[in-house]
Amino acid sequence: MKKTFQLQIEGKNPDRVLEAVKHDIRQYMKRERRKALPDGVDFWDFDCKFGTHADNAEVVHPANLTALIDAVAQAGGAAFYVELLAKPGHRTVREPKEAS
Repeated sequence: MKKTFQLQIEGKNPDRVLEAVKHDIRQYMKRERRKALPDGVDFWDFDCKFGTHADNAEVVHPANLTALIDAVAQAGGAAFYVELLAKPGHRTVREPKEAS
């Protein structure tokens, strides 16, 4: 998904538009995660970029996406750009924590 979302649409409540945008992003991620995994892959991971325009988008963690969207909305931004691309993910083994 590479998309510029408008936050200020004439005739629509800005709060409802914001919630609809977040819903679209969550639904996209759920839809991508439902796809069949290739052999040797543990889960679907996402490459995520966020910015006010496609030109200034920076790499962010998908878990921080809603906080960034809220920050743009509170600052009065009219639009933002999101790029979410699914990629194969591999789990890594964590080292056990030592008791102190």
